[in-house]
Amino acid sequence: MKVKTMELKGNKGVLKIEDTDVYFVNSLRRVMLAELPKLAIDDVIVYDNTSALFDEMISHRLGLIPIPTDLQILAFRNECKCDGKGCPSCTVRYTLSKEGEGVVYSGDLQPEHPSFAITETMIPIVELTKDQRVILEVEAVLGRGRDHAKWQVVLAPRYRMETVITVDKKRMNDVKAFIEELPKDLVELKGDKLEVKDISKMPVLETYIEKNKAYYITIKKDPTKLTFSFETDGSMSAKAALQESITILTKKYEEFRGHLKDI
Repeated sequence: MKVKTMELKGNKGVLKIEDTDVYFVNSLRRVMLAELPKLAIDDVIVYDNTSALFDEMISHRLGLIPIPTDLQILAFRNECKCDGKGCPSCTVRYTLSKEGEGVVYSGDLQPEHPSFAITETMIPIVELTKDQRVILEVEAVLGRGRDHAKWQVVLAPRYRMETVITVDKKRMNDVKAFIEELPKDLVELKGDKLEVKDISKMPVLETYIEKNKAYYITIKKDPTKLTFSFETDGSMSAKAALQESITILTKKYEEFRGHLKDI
């Protein structure tokens, strides 16, 4: 397997993977969606809420706010040495108190420890009038996407196979005439292959081929060459999410290998 990093900074990652199988990349995708742990607000204590929204609606919005997650220092509450009582090793606490006209944003959540300060600070929670207020306390714990969407770190991980466009060498005159009808700079002819300069415009080429019945041009997908891309919600970087997902997937393969030996 060959892996080339096209982009891996901030919340976005793009990898080019060759000499592999689709099932492997799809396994990585599913781990990112369902198995990768992250912090999310799970318990909300509302002391006062005179806003236009019910307590339940505000709690739901709070649960979807990305919480900075460091898996090196956190443990699942049910696996923590505190036996689920909620110590700093498994529980992160925030308070929120705001009164008067204005919008309550995610950045108004005050962490118990500065290292867990909210990074996505401009997510609106509720709008208050001059006589309204919201006072509450929350607890964030680790969870997985398979349990609830609020614990899903990676958004829309996806892959696409490399496209190979070949032309019939015996009909090169037809091919060149066809290219002349296409929008400028859509494709480039290299030998007996066409290359789309912008892969996102592939549907445009497919439409022209269908419209002109240009069946001397063949579009095929190569399942051994994939471009894998994903984004995180900001709770952790794309690099950290990728590294942890690979670790989880490796452990699952090792566990499966152990079960096979027992058969």
